Amino acid sequence: MTNSISEIQNADAIFAIGTNTTESHPIIGQQVVKAQNKGAKVVVADPRKTPIAEMADIWLNPLPGTNVALLNGLMNVIVEEDLIDKAYINDNTENFEEVKEIVKNYTPKKVEDITGVPAEKIKEAARIYGKANKAPILYTMGITQFTTGTDGVFSVANMALMTGNVGIESGGVNPLRGQNNVQGACDLGGLPNVFTAYQKVDNPDAVEKFSKFWGAKLSDKPGKAVTEMMATAGDEIKALYIMGENPMLTDPNLGHVEKSLESLDFLVVQDILMTETAEKADVVLPAATFAEKDGTFTNTERRVQRVRKAIPEQGDSKADWKIFSELSTKMGMPMNYSSPEEIMDELREVTPSYAGISYERIEDEGIQWPCPSTDHPGTKYLHKDGKFPIGKAKFTGIEYKPAAESPDEEYPYILTTGRVLYHYHSVMTRRSKELDEEAPKGFMEIHPEDADRLSIEDEELVKVSSRRGEVKAPVKITDKISKGVVYMSFHYKEMAANKLTNELYDPKAKTPELKVSAVKIEKL
Repeated sequence: MTNSISEIQNADAIFAIGTNTTESHPIIGQQVVKAQNKGAKVVVADPRKTPIAEMADIWLNPLPGTNVALLNGLMNVIVEEDLIDKAYINDNTENFEEVKEIVKNYTPKKVEDITGVPAEKIKEAARIYGKANKAPILYTMGITQFTTGTDGVFSVANMALMTGNVGIESGGVNPLRGQNNVQGACDLGGLPNVFTAYQKVDNPDAVEKFSKFWGAKLSDKPGKAVTEMMATAGDEIKALYIMGENPMLTDPNLGHVEKSLESLDFLVVQDILMTETAEKADVVLPAATFAEKDGTFTNTERRVQRVRKAIPEQGDSKADWKIFSELSTKMGMPMNYSSPEEIMDELREVTPSYAGISYERIEDEGIQWPCPSTDHPGTKYLHKDGKFPIGKAKFTGIEYKPAAESPDEEYPYILTTGRVLYHYHSVMTRRSKELDEEAPKGFMEIHPEDADRLSIEDEELVKVSSRRGEVKAPVKITDKISKGVVYMSFHYKEMAANKLTNELYDPKAKTPELKVSAVKIEKL
């Protein structure tokens, strides 16, 4: 997030696209409610009428996979009606003319034909966002989980920049992280092509810096993303070490995932539960839960916070840092850390954005990076006064490209997937009796007209098939889903939606297209 969670309530308008905020991020959802109560207009773009869409002033329901066309259509109106911030564009950005030229072709009528969103609604939404002084954009996987996910993010950035909504309080571009330490994992080297603080692995200076610091010769070759690992498992990759991840339920095309894992010579899984993936492992390393360990989490607003051990490690479990340290030492690279704080102090030396963040300083409420020194207060919002890491912010012209798989005569419906309020991801919340009683089974949402066409009734069990697999799912008939689109949550192994989804991924981000798959529905 460029901005902070608490700033959202002071916005003049909020544009939420591809995010089921009030269910998946309820604390942030409360901020949206507060803003609306203060008079802010809320625009939501989502194929489903989620709870945040129900409360919105305008709900745009584009077909899954058409986000870029919709965003270009909104920008078309913003440009044509002169709602751009000319002074901001001239002083702080470059390459605007390229975007201006591209969006000129995305008239509201043309975008209506692509997305299904009425042209008048596109105009109305664009005016709300374009006329607001402070307008944050919120988004999640409904923007990124496409073969054109990177294009979607560029488009979001384009719209924020052309209206001067970056570098101001209560504005910005704000991806909402799906788990408690996704941001921290990325910040501290949890991506295949960077060291900590996004220092590139293929940068000779960065390689030399980290090699010298750790006393080991490091490779300058980026690693593989998860999607690439599954594609090459059993071929290029002979062994895999999976930590806190359950690809046998959450990765796309589960049939392919199962074959990939079974083709390995050796599989290690480190987790707190015996997941569907752990059941396939040669070795399972029992990890400690959050309550059994000390350390830090970095949340969605870049805030580094303390985590404190509440109970002893249970059974044979160990904190992740202990497991890694012991394994590394046995494999010839000694790691003799005595505590997570010692690791954090080391990280601060090589991570400029975390340099001023010590355990002592974050004891009470945490600090938001970048925090370059111990006398720095942290950064509430990024890019103030037009200061960008690359100098001037760069617009990127993006043309709409369809999803990798479109509905056809054999598979006439679009499947999109996501979460429900009561379940967090794949297994943890289903171990809670109370939560599982609230949402004990999954379902397939379908529009009433599509249900009539198929002669199926509410709660009837149907077979849903794609080119990759099939599942049986009970039906939930609702007008909160667009016609021609069906929705399934991915939490339930008994109706594993990811047996159906497409493993093709964005060429830049390597994120799979979990939000668009062509399916057919049959009565049983």
